[in-house]
Amino acid sequence: MEHGTMEHGQQRQLRVGIDVGGTNTDGVLINASASHNPNRGIIAWHKAPTTSDPSHGIADALSSMLDASNVNPADIASVTIGTTHFVNAVITCDPAKLSRVAIIRLGAPFSKHAPPCIDWPPKLRRIVLGHYALLKGGLEVDGSLISDINEAEIVEACQQIKAKGIRAIVINGIFSPIDTTHQQEERAAAIVRGQMADANIVLSKDVANLGFLERENAAILNASILSLARRTIDSFQKPIRALGLKCPIYISQNDGTIMSAAAASNLPIRTFSSSPTNSMRGAAFLVSGQRKEAMMVVDIGGTTTDVGLLLPTGFPRQQAAYSELSGVRMNFPCPDVKSIGLGGGSLVREGQGKVEVGPESVGYKLTEKAILFGGNVATATDYAVAGSTELDIGHPERVRGKLFEDAIAGFQKETKRMLESIVDTMKTSPDDLPVVLVGGGAILAPDELKGASRVIKPEWSGVANAIGAAMARVSAVIDTVKSTEKTSTKDWIASISKEAIEKVVDFGALRDTVEIVEVEELPLPYIAHKTRIVVRAVGDLDFSRAHEVEDQVLKEVQESVLVTEEAVEHDNTDTEDDFECSDGPANVEISSYIPKVENRIWYISETDLEWISIGCYILGTGGGGSPYSSKLRARQILRSGGIIRVMSPEDLKDDDLVGSGGGAGSPTVGIEKLAADELMEAQNELYKLHPGSPATAMIALEIGGANGLQSLILGSSPNMNLPTVDGDWMGRAYPTKWQTTPVVFNERELCFAPVCVADGNGNTLYMPTATSDLKVEQVIRAALVQMGSHVGCADGPVTGEEARRWAVENTGSLSWRVGRAVVRAREGGGVGRVAEEIVDAVGGTETARVLFSGKIVGVERTLRGGHVYGEVIVEGAELGDTGAETTRGFSGRIKIPFKNENIAAIRLHEGADNVVGEERDEDVLAIVPDLITVIDSQNGEAIGTPEYRYGLLVHVIGITASERWTSPRGIEIGGPKSFGLDHLTYKPIGKFVKPVSVIDEYDGNTIHK
Repeated sequence: MEHGTMEHGQQRQLRVGIDVGGTNTDGVLINASASHNPNRGIIAWHKAPTTSDPSHGIADALSSMLDASNVNPADIASVTIGTTHFVNAVITCDPAKLSRVAIIRLGAPFSKHAPPCIDWPPKLRRIVLGHYALLKGGLEVDGSLISDINEAEIVEACQQIKAKGIRAIVINGIFSPIDTTHQQEERAAAIVRGQMADANIVLSKDVANLGFLERENAAILNASILSLARRTIDSFQKPIRALGLKCPIYISQNDGTIMSAAAASNLPIRTFSSSPTNSMRGAAFLVSGQRKEAMMVVDIGGTTTDVGLLLPTGFPRQQAAYSELSGVRMNFPCPDVKSIGLGGGSLVREGQGKVEVGPESVGYKLTEKAILFGGNVATATDYAVAGSTELDIGHPERVRGKLFEDAIAGFQKETKRMLESIVDTMKTSPDDLPVVLVGGGAILAPDELKGASRVIKPEWSGVANAIGAAMARVSAVIDTVKSTEKTSTKDWIASISKEAIEKVVDFGALRDTVEIVEVEELPLPYIAHKTRIVVRAVGDLDFSRAHEVEDQVLKEVQESVLVTEEAVEHDNTDTEDDFECSDGPANVEISSYIPKVENRIWYISETDLEWISIGCYILGTGGGGSPYSSKLRARQILRSGGIIRVMSPEDLKDDDLVGSGGGAGSPTVGIEKLAADELMEAQNELYKLHPGSPATAMIALEIGGANGLQSLILGSSPNMNLPTVDGDWMGRAYPTKWQTTPVVFNERELCFAPVCVADGNGNTLYMPTATSDLKVEQVIRAALVQMGSHVGCADGPVTGEEARRWAVENTGSLSWRVGRAVVRAREGGGVGRVAEEIVDAVGGTETARVLFSGKIVGVERTLRGGHVYGEVIVEGAELGDTGAETTRGFSGRIKIPFKNENIAAIRLHEGADNVVGEERDEDVLAIVPDLITVIDSQNGEAIGTPEYRYGLLVHVIGITASERWTSPRGIEIGGPKSFGLDHLTYKPIGKFVKPVSVIDEYDGNTIHK
């Protein structure tokens, strides 16, 4: 512990930060007005093992720092606490700490096929999910009503919830984050309170932003830990008050800012990732005063090393759209942090001239088991002290001169390699950047690292997490969708920025310190004049106002605890037997897995579905929308006893009738307004109005993206009960309906009429005829705006003889093989070779190749004619066995222009403007109709064009298009000219290899799983 004396005239400038970690509880007392001084204003600090009751550790930290500093408790302006207590309850699936939750959805009939917790691990779902009601309500993307809420429905749901003894309730409405007019969630909550005065109600819009299932998942977890959070936060207050501190108490949250104890008692989920964020914010504070630049923060603890990129704003880079905790997919802000098994307690093993470090660790038992402290376990701290004459930890004489010098050198080399690799993984460009070392294990790191412009080991780095908590700021985020028809995006950003500033001031920030630190604009595809805008503002805490509300904060928390204590006795009535997982696919051995094919019919299993889903998104070439929600729906069909069948196109009879159907609309709407029955409604209405016979088989419009699974859903036994043809009309994803192989063959004057579209809310459009397939596309796109920007489509059937000629064959099988390759690479620990595995799966180097590997360093998007145009820039690198950057392999940069889907991969020249229209044929690595797909090097999954963001490590793969597309007419419809690249010529990257049919390969096998 260190301490100093307080200067006069600086009362109420003292801040306390405490971080309750899994191993240690760290504390710091800082004079905020003296942060520019050499000692950074730090008066005292504390580090001790975490206690089983975190309030005891907090009391110990406060007592020791107050005693050492002789500070008057009345001079302390705030206490900020970071804790892993709440997230640990979820990670451990502790039924004693998780309450059962009832979910009220507003938006019927939409989302009916994806009930709450559908994608949760079964054990956690059984503990938490108590009741579910799908009721009227919800908004369209333009803010208009799907339907208004119905009070009688909500009252009836409350009676059912009360009967089950459930007091934690989530209300989730479609597009509720943009609902500023109708306020459906708020109005529904008022009705619930009228029926259940003691209910703990969570509004989904308060928890997270757009993404219906992910927002709901976060809200449910939040509701399930409310009882625990309120009791815990109340317990935090008691030792603080007992020690005479009369100041507001704050809790640090995931994005590196703070919220009041009262707010945290309502939104504890926002604290889940606060510990690594605190370390990064503490690092920013310790090196503040240096020029504003991006820097890497390496936090070395007792068991792991957490690494994150600190942006020039002083805040951590955030994860992509989705994060995952204990198998639950969510979309609330989390820092983009990667971890490796390297810490002060890591085990060190010698053998065969090689030294291995971690991932096993003695963790918090370091002072008991390490050789330095009298134990007999060789740890990383032992080796670090043995190799240094400057470190004075434990009893150095027990290790110095007693561990082999060559082993020490090997340890230092391996530690350096591990740190360089993880730092390089997190970098956004090959340029060197500063690396800041924090955490108690920072002693393990060398003074120089490859890729680091300088290595900074600031004083007090061992309590950086507590410093980050103490000096955290206040933030506010607005995520909304606006019309740009009459107001420009620039003007909207200015207006929303002002709103964000006012919001953060309302949250307690000092107005003069507020700044906008993040602005993101995302034009919505297939929706004219609509842009999603995200603005984030931060500011310093206004302590004068904070002091005024401290009594109210305490009162609010205590009142909520009283409600919680009355309600908790009804929770967690499940028995231990109920926690067993009784559903979900069994783990399969990939090398021995055999799909079920009987009499040339392929019966889809959950394993097949998972692989097909992965493959569909990769074949989507950046478009087609994520198959995730469609996969969940198809999985539910299988789990409910339904059957999904696939047949070979070769087995079609001439007089068979092959129907087609799928979704059309904006992917942004698709993640919020989940499917109702619009797919089947369109099919049913088509055959009511169409004079021909109904289909005898189904085929996908496009295999790429979500539509690759829609034909399986339509053909399933609960729906049309028809086999789905192993093929599609694109062999990929294309932006428009007329870019399909039936149009390429040009054997019919009109291929896609009759057509029927339904919005799932009672509105249907039928076109018996049209002047062209292009006109069909134009009419449907126009109708989309008035039908909620997402519809189900049904196309009139074609004959079996036509389908055999027109279909891109065996693309379901191809998706299956691509997905299998990805899973095999991941589970076999060879994710670094996932790109090569995909190339092998699609036919080998004769037909496909890895075009480029590197990091995304630039993304631009614009909306034209309902389509999102843009380009992504990738800077070259060689991504090695772990998916991380190793030696330089691919050099320079490429750009990938896209129109919803990727159009080309084009080499850039240094110093050139590289605007569209200036490329030369010799610069083209691949171009449509060949497939250009971008995958995440860390997991092999596809990255859609809406998900492109700075810093992603990616592989770019080119796949030769089917011969269905390489005729002059095929190239005209699906080649460079159709995307405005008239100056470029299509040259195939290889020779097309027809995908091997799963049915041909496995028919007759009797062993399947």
